[in-house]
Amino acid sequence: NKNEVKLSFEIEAAKFEEAMKKVYVKTAKYFTIPGFRKGKAPMAIVERTYGSSIFYEDTFNELVPEIYDEAIKENKIEAVSTPQIDISQMEKGKDLKFTAIVQIKPEVKLGKYKGIELKKIEYTVSDKDIEHELGHMAEHNARLVNVEDRSVEKGDITIIDFAGSIDGVAFNGGTAENQELEIGSNKFIPGFEDQVIGMKIDEEKDIKVTFPEDYFSKDLAGKEATFKVKLHEIKKKELPKIDDDFAKDVSEFDTLADLKADIKSKMEKENEERAKYESEEAAIEAVCKDVEVEIPSGMIDSEIDQMVKNVEQRLQYQGLTLDQYYALSGKTESQMREEMKEQASKTVKNRLVLEAIIKEEDIKPDEKEVEEKLKSMAKGYGKTEEEMLQNQYLKDYLEDTMKVEKALEFIVKNAKYKK
Repeated sequence: NKNEVKLSFEIEAAKFEEAMKKVYVKTAKYFTIPGFRKGKAPMAIVERTYGSSIFYEDTFNELVPEIYDEAIKENKIEAVSTPQIDISQMEKGKDLKFTAIVQIKPEVKLGKYKGIELKKIEYTVSDKDIEHELGHMAEHNARLVNVEDRSVEKGDITIIDFAGSIDGVAFNGGTAENQELEIGSNKFIPGFEDQVIGMKIDEEKDIKVTFPEDYFSKDLAGKEATFKVKLHEIKKKELPKIDDDFAKDVSEFDTLADLKADIKSKMEKENEERAKYESEEAAIEAVCKDVEVEIPSGMIDSEIDQMVKNVEQRLQYQGLTLDQYYALSGKTESQMREEMKEQASKTVKNRLVLEAIIKEEDIKPDEKEVEEKLKSMAKGYGKTEEEMLQNQYLKDYLEDTMKVEKALEFIVKNAKYKK
């Protein structure tokens, strides 16, 4: 098929038998045969007891990977999938014969990638944006004061006890004491916080809510529950006055004007990065529309494998496993992989197209650029500049990354912008 190659292999019987002997030495300790101490039975006795084929699979795995890799290199094949192996002969005293079908990197027929039309993306920083950020800083530095002369209002921080039940039966996770809840944060079940509004200190109240249909716990999803709630405390946020003293308290600046200037500078840098990223995304999307390429399924599967690993790593930071995630989300692994397929296809196509442009335009960073980047990374890696410069793996990885960055910059730089 297109984007596939088939390799035929024939390995001498003597080489196969030599590999079998190595496998026997590695696995002898697992065989128990009457009349011999465990692991001491001769190879011929083991074969007579279990059959010669007992060593075949391990021998194949011992012998073939290195031979397969050499064949891939010698034939200059850019393999992008695990080979599909078909063994036609594997028997002691005979040559080992098998074929391997593997998918290869596809040919990319580039369309127009210079002079594509893009919309100019620009973001400005307004006074309102700066005031909004100052408001966040004030919220973060607000102090909480007790309220005793009124009932709960939206925005208050409350301390409550609650005990939930469904049809009079308590459920797991439905009970807590001295729980802090900000009214309006929407952290609780929809409708719960609204019913706390108006309660007074020491008041008790039954609050009825319905769990969302897509609630992570299937036992509770869509069900009506009653919570017995007791209010202990009401607190409100007291925001600091935004002035020069505030600037001194929350930053290294002595005046509010200097703090505002710093906020504006940081926002402008963030906007530049955002505009650059969005322009590059729009550029590669436009270029990909005019490209002909058939992506092998193996490349998409490999990309999905990586996406699943990334999800697994993020879950580990939260103390969860993939199996727990599947149980909580109600998804299976195959469903999640199917959902990832579209994004994986897009990612692979983008990468193939950029590689084709890099080749077509002979895009590469200069040696000095790579060296300077490695030196700047040294401190973050806890290495000396010399160690970083001698790390060939890291150097190659960095060069490949910089090629992609430069290819994106090339497309954006050569684009035509609509007003």
